[in-house]
Formats: sequence, structure tokens, C-alpha cells
Amino acid sequence: MSYVKTENAIDAYLANCGPAAVGQQVPNYLALTLRERYAQLQANPALAADWAGQYEQWAVHADGHYRCLVSTRPAEAPWFRLGVKDTVDVAGLPTRLGLRSYRHYPARSAEALTWLDPRVALTCKVTTTELNIAFGGGCRNPLYPSIDPSGSSTGSAVSVAAGLCDISLGTDVLGSVRWPASHCGMVGLRMTHKAGNLAGVFPLSPRMDALGWVARSADDLDLLLPMLGIDGLLGEQLPLKQQYRVGFLSHVQEPGLTSAQMLAMLAQARSAVVQLEMADSDVDMPELWACRGDAWQLCARDAWLASAAWQQVFDCELHWSTQSALAVGAGVSEEEYNAIQQRMDSLRTGIDSWFDNAQVDFVVFPMDPNRPFDRRDPQPGDSTIPSPADGDYSQKISFTPLASFSGLPAITVPICLSPDGKAALSVQIMGRRDSERQLLDIAKRLQALVGRVPAAEAGQ
Repeated sequence: MSYVKTENAIDAYLANCGPAAVGQQVPNYLALTLRERYAQLQANPALAADWAGQYEQWAVHADGHYRCLVSTRPAEAPWFRLGVKDTVDVAGLPTRLGLRSYRHYPARSAEALTWLDPRVALTCKVTTTELNIAFGGGCRNPLYPSIDPSGSSTGSAVSVAAGLCDISLGTDVLGSVRWPASHCGMVGLRMTHKAGNLAGVFPLSPRMDALGWVARSADDLDLLLPMLGIDGLLGEQLPLKQQYRVGFLSHVQEPGLTSAQMLAMLAQARSAVVQLEMADSDVDMPELWACRGDAWQLCARDAWLASAAWQQVFDCELHWSTQSALAVGAGVSEEEYNAIQQRMDSLRTGIDSWFDNAQVDFVVFPMDPNRPFDRRDPQPGDSTIPSPADGDYSQKISFTPLASFSGLPAITVPICLSPDGKAALSVQIMGRRDSERQLLDIAKRLQALVGRVPAAEAGQ
């Protein structure tokens, strides 16, 4: 009888766990913009099969490194690949909701995925955090390795930044698309909040839940938007303009709130708006600004109220960070919860009048008070949802709730590298209801002027 030493058996197994010997070379076609690829595919459709072969060999290595796909399905020579956050139902693929020991197989796909153009293939579900509120999706940031990919739609941003998807669908409650998109140097679009668009999407905070899309650039997203077949979800869009009126939010200038490097980035974005010959002005939104914390408290209470029903169905132990977030919600009283909803209703009723009176089409402000944070090591008791008792609460609640609480669409656009060269710094542009096409239009013009933000240098 022969025996193998434990050390030798482990070494033999681990030898097969390293990077694949083949497929490490990124396919050349991925360096093209989607518009360039589209033009080549129109001229020579056979390229799709050639590119698909290159992709299949490389994708195994890429996902082994970036860890953003949770399930995949084959596609025959697609022109473009769509990934979908694992809180959005896709018929034929399991929905796990970020949970370690749960899945269900939906009979039909979410409403947002009903009308895809045949050239766009839904090829994968991508990583999310547990129930949208836990820490960590386990992904690596492709372009800025020292930066935490962040947010519950982490997989949506990482898959696009890595080239594994050309566009990805996520959800944005309080920045869940905008944060990971900006941290990965991508463009992230939060759509106008419309409850009717969310069939087949896991509800976290139904008054603020919204669909969101991640792409490498505003132009990529603009090209693919018609192929996603979502005109019915967009509704009647505001018309494009030659020159937009752009307001810069003055509240972010409050002493001690926004870092110098984020304010310098904002000044760079403002200079670009002036170069584009658009009218710029300073604007205040005191009523909405005061509700940033309300948005977090509303989300926390919604999650806590739903948790009893969740746990009956999911029947699995929740991560400690999920429990920490739920504990914040348990601390929001019924009276305050109702008052927050009343403030939301009042604000949303008057938001169109605010834009009219301010005479602006968009409001621009930094993605966050500080540059994207480095990879984190959360400790038990930490929560993704800030509590009013937390230190630095005004910074933790950040700026993303402005679009969430008002139900408005917003797009995040990378403007420049941080001074240390490790992170992309981004602005948010918030528009009126049903202004998604306007947002893409101004984002395209802005990116055409400032250019693509480079990846971090090797070793950063």
C-alpha cells in the first residue's frame, strides 16, 4: 500500500490553481471603442466569430484574476456582451442575491431584459454583495488595483473594466452603481426612479431603487442604449440641447467637508463645461441637501422591515455586516420613518419647480467628499449604512443620496487621476426626471474634452 504525503498532494493540486498557461493575452479587439467595433462588425460580420474565439480562451484567465462572474452561459458570436447583477432575475440562470447558501431559478427575466437586440447577448450574472447591504464582493479592481471596487453593483463595474462585459446592468439605491463605476474608472448611469421598471429586481428600498448601467464610456453606453430595447423604460425623454445650463452645487464647499483634491477635480470639470460654452452657475438645494441622512435611514428601515420575510425564505445565516446594517434600521423609529417618507413626497413634488427657478438643466458635484478609498478590511460591527451616531457622519452619508432621495437620474464621469496616481476622480451629474439621454449627451461631450482617465501605473 502506498501513501502520498499531505504536503505533496497539496502542492500537486495548487500547481493547477495558478494562472492558466494560455489565454493571458488580452484580445486586441477589446482595445477598440464599441463604436469602432460596431463599424468593423457591420463591414465584416464574420469578425464576431473570430473575436468570440479569442474571448472564450481569455475569459477563463480573466475571471480567475478579477473574480466578478457568478454564472455564465454560452453565446454564439455575439457583437456585444451584457452582464447582469445577481439581484436581477434572468430566466435560466440562478439568482443568488449575494447569499452564500441560497438560489432560485426565475421563470422569467426582469422587465428590463425583455427587449434585447439579438446582437447583445446576456452572457453572465455578476457578483453582488449580500442582499445589497453587506461588505465586499470579493472582486479585484482591474484598472486601479489598490482601490476597493466598492458598492453592491461591484461585479457590474469590475466586469466592464476587465473587458469581460461590454455593458452591465446593476441597481442603484444610494450609489450602488455610481460608486463601483467611479472606483473602477467607468461611467455609471442611475436611471430615473420608476417602480414599474423594477419587476424581477430584488427590492431593497422601493422608494429609491433604480436600474443602473455601467460602460467604459458615455459613448459606449450611448451606442448600446438603443440595442438594450429599453425605450419603454426610459419614457418620454427631454430633448437634447446645443448648450445646457449647468449648476455647480455650492454645499460641497462647506468647510471641512470635501477634500482639496476632490474640489480641484470639480474645478477641472467646471473649466471643461466653460470650454464647451455652456452656462455655469452656483446653485443651492438646501431642502434636498438636508435629506441626505434621511435617505440612508429610509433604506436602513426598509431593509430591517423586510428582513423577517427574507429570512423565512432564504433560511441561511446572514453575514455579520448584513446584520450590522439591519441594526441601523432597527434604530429608526416608525414616527421618523413616516416623517422621512412625507419629506420625500414633498420634495419630489417640487423638484421640477426647483430646476425651473434655478434655470439649470443639470447639477454637478463630486462623486464623494474624498478620493476613492483603498482596499478595506472591515471589522465585525462595521456597517455599510451609516448611523447618525457615527463620527464623520456628514462625510459618510456623502453626496449620492441627492439623486436617490429625489428619484432623479445621475451619471458619474471620471475626470482625472488622483495626485497619487492610484485612483480615478469622478463627478456626478444629476438631471431632471427622464433626462437620461441628456445626461449621456453632456457626459459624451465632457469625456471628449477631458479624455479617458488612464489606469494606475504598474506598482501603484
